[in-house]
Amino acid sequence: MNDNILRAPHLLNDNSPRLLPLLIDMNDRKVVIFGGGQVGERKAALFSRYAPTTVISRSFTPAIRELGRQGVCLINTGGELSDDEIALYVRDAFLVIPTTSDLDLNRKIRDIAHNNGCLVNSVDGVEDLVVPSIIERGDIILAISTGGASPALSRYMRQKIEQVIGPQFEDMARLLGEIRPVLKKEVGSQADRSRILWAILEDKDVWKALAESYELAFDIALKHITNEVN
Repeated sequence: MNDNILRAPHLLNDNSPRLLPLLIDMNDRKVVIFGGGQVGERKAALFSRYAPTTVISRSFTPAIRELGRQGVCLINTGGELSDDEIALYVRDAFLVIPTTSDLDLNRKIRDIAHNNGCLVNSVDGVEDLVVPSIIERGDIILAISTGGASPALSRYMRQKIEQVIGPQFEDMARLLGEIRPVLKKEVGSQADRSRILWAILEDKDVWKALAESYELAFDIALKHITNEVN
């Protein structure tokens, strides 16, 4: 075999992570965070927006206590955790995140979580998943990651992309979502529908109108369909 030929990732023999970006519905998927410090605080602030979240620690930052008042479950251990206690806490969890300052304890939590079939997000190395830097614009979700190599670079790229993907993209997503049923009803060809949608996206008048009036932008976009069928 020619060594210069690229091989499919699943044919490679090295043990490097094969990270695939996925969007997962986190409704009713339990997230358990061990550690109530600043790292646990960041994780809890993120995941509590998407999933039922529990934070387990001997102490909590003020921000985590505020999250507790907003519905995050806080469990004060009061001392060292036994293996049985850890296993009890991770039972039925979808994702476990060890963030304590004790690396040995983090590894123990990881191993017990794996034995219970949980995914693990490690703060000191890639485990089962990496939490990306996220941009949200309504229904638009962009995830940026360096595979855990440089979270700072992920944040930097997010800030750069946020300057390009402004609030009008949220309105455009809504517009296209509302115009698609009309398009399917009026235009039979899939190729023609794709062409019209792309024409709407490239129409500067639609983008300009979005900054002034959603209804005006919708009317301009709708003309792409009426011009096609008339």
